[in-house]
Amino acid sequence: MDPNLLTTTRAVDPVFMFIFGISLVLLVGITATMVGFVIRYRRSRSPEPTSQAAGNIWLEIVWTALPTIIVMAMFYYGWAGYLALRNVPKDALEVTATARMWSWTFTYANGKTSPKLYVPVGKPVLVNLVSTDVLHGFYIPAFRVKRDVVPGMKNHVWFMADKPGPYDLFCSVYCGTGHSAMITTVEAVSEAEFQTWLAGREEGEKGTGRGRELLEKNGCLGCHSLDGTRKVGPTFKGIWGRNVTVVTGGAERTATVDVAYLKRSLREPAADVVTGYPPVMPPYPALSDKEIGDIVDFLKELK
Repeated sequence: MDPNLLTTTRAVDPVFMFIFGISLVLLVGITATMVGFVIRYRRSRSPEPTSQAAGNIWLEIVWTALPTIIVMAMFYYGWAGYLALRNVPKDALEVTATARMWSWTFTYANGKTSPKLYVPVGKPVLVNLVSTDVLHGFYIPAFRVKRDVVPGMKNHVWFMADKPGPYDLFCSVYCGTGHSAMITTVEAVSEAEFQTWLAGREEGEKGTGRGRELLEKNGCLGCHSLDGTRKVGPTFKGIWGRNVTVVTGGAERTATVDVAYLKRSLREPAADVVTGYPPVMPPYPALSDKEIGDIVDFLKELK
């Protein structure tokens, strides 16, 4: 097994099947032997021992050597698979995945950001893992990769999509109240589609300008949808000018979504909490008035 010639899926699956197969054979063999001994040597049939053998050297050699060979084989295939998971191909596309409570942001070499991980089919992808707050876990079951995302520590994973389609991407480490909603997808597309998307915006994507880019960059779209879907926080669809019921200082009141409300919500999210949603949004004090204005302009156009 040459780890340099394997993808992550081909590195993990054979090892899993090998260990599972050995375990199944041992389970069936030991269980069958135990049942056979219980039936053949039960007390009613053999009340007194009849064997005078003190030992069997060949039996002892077999049950010592055979497990040793099996364990060493498991170690070899496991180690080769681990090397394949850590040896990144030289031509891999490099992407940075930024994890925060409770969303993912993916940044490409040209500065483009996205809440989804877009990758070309048939090309290795190196994902550098960064956390801005707590411990997270980067987990894509379809590609057999799972790696901790630790604040202040460099880490990475790589994988390659063999065919187009969406693949689920989860946070595998409990990171707070919104952990279960920290889900996005890997969108595997053809090389031509990927290059088109990387150079501009994907076909059918609504909303242009700096506002959407700021929402993606700061992870807002991980908790707030643009299409009306309920997530950890209220949807952005049709939010501008809407009257919402919020809890302010322990008392409920009605607020109108305008510039002042959005600015306060971004810088002091715990001040006005929309009823029915948990008070889990982190503050964004680094956003300037100009950037908040860009976000407002985008939300105004989002019908």
